[in-house]
Amino acid sequence: MAMHRLSLLRPLLCQSLVVRSPLVVTSRVSAPLLYPNNPTSYPAACTRLYATKKAKAKAKGQSAKVNINSALVEDIISLDELKGEMTAVLNSLKDDFTRNLSIRTQSGALDHIVVTTQDGKFPLNQLGQVSMKSPQLIMVNMSSFPEATAAAARALRESSMNLNPEVDGTIIKVPVPKVTREHRENLAKLAKQFGNKAKDSLRKVRSNAVTQVKKTKDAQSEDTLRLVEKQIQQMVDNMALDIDKQLAAKTKELLG
Repeated sequence: MAMHRLSLLRPLLCQSLVVRSPLVVTSRVSAPLLYPNNPTSYPAACTRLYATKKAKAKAKGQSAKVNINSALVEDIISLDELKGEMTAVLNSLKDDFTRNLSIRTQSGALDHIVVTTQDGKFPLNQLGQVSMKSPQLIMVNMSSFPEATAAAARALRESSMNLNPEVDGTIIKVPVPKVTREHRENLAKLAKQFGNKAKDSLRKVRSNAVTQVKKTKDAQSEDTLRLVEKQIQQMVDNMALDIDKQLAAKTKELLG
């Protein structure tokens, strides 16, 4: 008898219950007062009135996208120049990956090596003739610039390629080391360091941009400045995602 009364009262409770979930339009649920034939067949709203915790967390983490016309805020900050600075950070990361994280064994693997001399910095292949004598040996002929031989050997030794060059007059012999798992893992750690360095540079770009925006607070409304700062943060977040993608791809390449 008590269960039968409860089944009759449940529709009445649903009739006045207000849905308060931020993910559902707030509305008052109406339902027939009685279901004599099937007391358990109530509207879906009576059995699911609130969004799940997972859905609420997802909605909380999402923010409205901002897309400001750069021409409209150019007196505050140049968004095009800002994008250029952020892109330069990403390009610098790609350059670091190319120059320092190579596991190739052909002669081209040494093209990125930069040699520091008294006259400046030069790519190794501009100072010497690099050739592959065997799968296990690379030769660098420094006869065109013999005075840079020692500097070239030092640059090879200090690279991240685990090289141990041997100098014979103006010839530098570079035994190609076997690429071990440990070496791959060390390169992957170095890749992560480069990724963190890029994100630090990105944060500096953001900090400088926000400082520039705040300098115009006397001439702009708070809402305008807040919107511009939100646009800057959105640009930073997008570039940070690109950095993560580059790092993930390089790590996968290095670890094989």
